[in-house]
Amino acid sequence: MEEISNWFLDLSPIWQAFWATMFTWGVTALGAAFVFFFKEVNQKILDAMMGFAAGVMLAASYWSLLAPAIEMSELTSSLPKWAPPLIGFLSGGIFLSITDKVIPHLHPGFKMEQAEGPKTQWKRKILLVLAITLHNIPEGLAIGVAFGAVAYGLESATIGAAIALAIGIGLQNFPEGAAVSLPLRRDGMGRGRSFFWGQLSAAVEPIAAVIGAALVMTMQPILPYALAFAAGAMIFVVMEELIPEAHRKGSADLVAYATLIGFSLMMTLDVALG
Repeated sequence: MEEISNWFLDLSPIWQAFWATMFTWGVTALGAAFVFFFKEVNQKILDAMMGFAAGVMLAASYWSLLAPAIEMSELTSSLPKWAPPLIGFLSGGIFLSITDKVIPHLHPGFKMEQAEGPKTQWKRKILLVLAITLHNIPEGLAIGVAFGAVAYGLESATIGAAIALAIGIGLQNFPEGAAVSLPLRRDGMGRGRSFFWGQLSAAVEPIAAVIGAALVMTMQPILPYALAFAAGAMIFVVMEELIPEAHRKGSADLVAYATLIGFSLMMTLDVALG
């Protein structure tokens, strides 16, 4: 275990971000593998998993992204220290909002006529994968930016905090894999194909992570903007998709408790490892 740890720490931030998101992709695949054992999962369990994911993303957005962005903006920008995080945060939310409208996608549990974005003839499986992929772009970007920031040796950007972020996002990726593969299985698709499409939704994370790490390593002034951008995009996903979906079946109290647990776990990870 120590050899693996030393090997990882000796890598460049770009490779660290890549392997960290390969881990998060693997956890998505574990969630998608539910399809080999179940054809469907109790709705309350799915609602709780969505709430848990929302809590993890909310905590990660502050402790792993916004707080460091505020601290770094004071060191890397001539603007007031609140300006770069504010600009980045709003830009991230607006970017996801625009992407949500221009890319056709279908949230798990919805009927085909409820697909969002431009009208298309694409199949249900592709629309489901695209919906989860929209989550994973800011998640991969966040991990990449966090590892890239470590290269500058700033007090608020530590390897422990970046690893905590990857672990937290990996944990909340588990229900996302199941959220794609199980509906496809219910629709009559074979287990193997359902698993394939379920895990595919996280394939974008290593790509986004490498891009994020490379950008902040070559352009230090964008670091607070990039961290806050990832936070804004993740908060948009939580408020526009995860929370509404988790409440759709009326499990308000259960979702609230699951969100608190997810938030608490991510907060603990970040404080303990960061």
